[in-house]
Amino acid sequence: MPDPIRYRSPDEDSARWDAFTLRPGDVVISTRSKSGTTWMQRIVSLLLLDEVEPYAPLSEISPWIDWNVEPIEDVVARLDAQPHRRFVKTHTPLDGVPIVDGVTYVVVARHPLDMAVSLFHQGANIDRVRLRALAGEPGPVPDGDAPRPRPDLHAWLLRWIASDASPTESMDGLRGVLHHVEDAWGRSEGGAAGPGEEGDVLLVHYADLRADLEQQMRRIARRLAVEVHEHRWPDLVAAASLAAMRKQASTVVPDRLGVLRDHAAFFRRGSSGAGAEALSPDELAAYSVRVAALLPPEIDAWLHRG
Repeated sequence: MPDPIRYRSPDEDSARWDAFTLRPGDVVISTRSKSGTTWMQRIVSLLLLDEVEPYAPLSEISPWIDWNVEPIEDVVARLDAQPHRRFVKTHTPLDGVPIVDGVTYVVVARHPLDMAVSLFHQGANIDRVRLRALAGEPGPVPDGDAPRPRPDLHAWLLRWIASDASPTESMDGLRGVLHHVEDAWGRSEGGAAGPGEEGDVLLVHYADLRADLEQQMRRIARRLAVEVHEHRWPDLVAAASLAAMRKQASTVVPDRLGVLRDHAAFFRRGSSGAGAEALSPDELAAYSVRVAALLPPEIDAWLHRG
């Protein structure tokens, strides 16, 4: 098996995986930003721990391995001390993380335009000064990072669609988003009707979580070999709803180190269609042509449904 590809951004580095040893039964949740990461962490937490009230903040139980704002030794020590099945978060595609027998990899995909709109709004909710300090860059914010008026969503989205940055240059760029899904599809035995149900990689569509949360949670439970007593399902599904997560934002939102300005704003909308609303029919058609040149048709059709 080839060595993992190294992915880096200003505040993340997939090389941190070298310090963490996966063990059988672990679950790796791999998504693009704003594609259902926290939602899937919450679902897996409910299934593995069977606790509606988590015993600690979700980001402490299920840390983001690649995030370089906390010493990796501290993160690994917390995980190694956990007696239960562990589940961790990454925004790195699976070709950048260790693939280990007995570990289940859950990849959540979302319509790229909806993910991009959510990412745009998330940018305004990040305390850049705090983030720089945690990443080891204290002091005044450089002029280039000084607060400035937010760009127009429409113009920003068109630039995002047109960008040709490679996945390793910009994991959250269009090519990075598509690569993340295509790589997972190939590992999950994807077929013309959708991703397969065998193997160590489970591919989940954000739109399916929205459409039938219970059905998807039962599917995930089967793949994780978790037995849930029938009488527990209503409580677990209710606790995994977006409405419930908004109410528990202080515990569920991934902000253990105080980078977000507003926890409630993390769950800004959560529905589908925001990307299509921001573009004209001609612009949507041009987007479809661009994606068709980058993705096999069966993955394109699966990713853009719902």
